[in-house]
Amino acid sequence: MKQIFFNLNINTNGQKLYEFTDQTIDWIKKQKFKNGILNISIQHTSASLIVQENADPEVQKDLINYFNKLVPMDDKLYIHRAEGKDDMPAHIKSALTNNQISLSIKNENLLLGTWQGLFLFEHRLKSHTRSVIHHFIGQ
Repeated sequence: MKQIFFNLNINTNGQKLYEFTDQTIDWIKKQKFKNGILNISIQHTSASLIVQENADPEVQKDLINYFNKLVPMDDKLYIHRAEGKDDMPAHIKSALTNNQISLSIKNENLLLGTWQGLFLFEHRLKSHTRSVIHHFIGQ
């Protein structure tokens, strides 16, 4: 049994889904993980992690549009808006999605579906550097 950590920094440029599947798979292959659990977590409260379709970019656009309708950027709706109109909506969107994802690794492969990818879901309008921690436990 072993445990290994990896910090992936992702630079964002506004509200969008940023795929990091390939970076994660490259790290798994480089480390030669055989079988185990990979926990991925984000260290921010205004961005989140999701497993989502990575074949059709319209899915990503629809997700962003849906969340913006569900949680509008309307200053009249929120008390907390210290960092702008996207501040509190970003926190709500983050609470509605995931701050961590656990996935299995079997026979050196990350167990994702054919059209599934790993995404950082940036909820803020401005650029940020986001820290995504990978924690592997296994062999």
